[in-house]
Formats: sequence, C-alpha cells, structure tokens
Amino acid sequence: MQATANARYIRLAPRKVQLVIDLIRGKEVGEAIAILRHTPRSASPVVEKILNAAIANAEHNHQLDPNKLVVTQAYVNQGPTIKRFRPRAQGRASRINKRTSHITLVVSEK
Repeated sequence: MQATANARYIRLAPRKVQLVIDLIRGKEVGEAIAILRHTPRSASPVVEKILNAAIANAEHNHQLDPNKLVVTQAYVNQGPTIKRFRPRAQGRASRINKRTSHITLVVSEK
C-alpha cells in the first residue's frame, strides 16, 4: 500500500526542486525529514511540507505505520511558465520566465 501527496503550481523552478528531491528519494521518512531540515535550499521547506502531507495521508487514509515508511517515488514536473518583461537599454525589453513546478511524493511501507 502506498500514499501520495502532491503540490501543484509551486513558484520554484523545477531544476532547483529536482536537486532537493534527489536527496530524499529512496530514504526512510525520518532520515528524509532530517536531510530536508538541514539542506540550505529554498525548495527544502516546500518539499518537507509535501512529505509531511504524504505521511499524514499514509497514516490516516491507509492505516500505515509512519515509522516504517520509505519515500519510494519522488519527482517534479514543470508547470506553466509565467512570462514577465523587464525594461532594457535603448527602449528594448527582455523576457523573464518565472517557472512553476508540480511536485509529487509517494511513500510506502518497507
């Protein structure tokens, strides 16, 4: 049995979230939370919040033991890009892409 949690339209670039997600894939839940708490990246608190949601889903919806959970799948997909423009020299403008992410975490008992 497995439980999932996902967050959509997170205002972080998927490449930056991917670096944090790679650290916790395959780890036990307690170890993953410890890694996220001590990782100085902007995506760490967001991923930790999603991981806590996945743990709560496993405990309350599927009656799994939270001490035996392992992060089996963790991935991030690119969401829609918000396009903004920035004024440049000589009346020109350059485009700024503000990327969003869809993050999914799956936990299951080992």
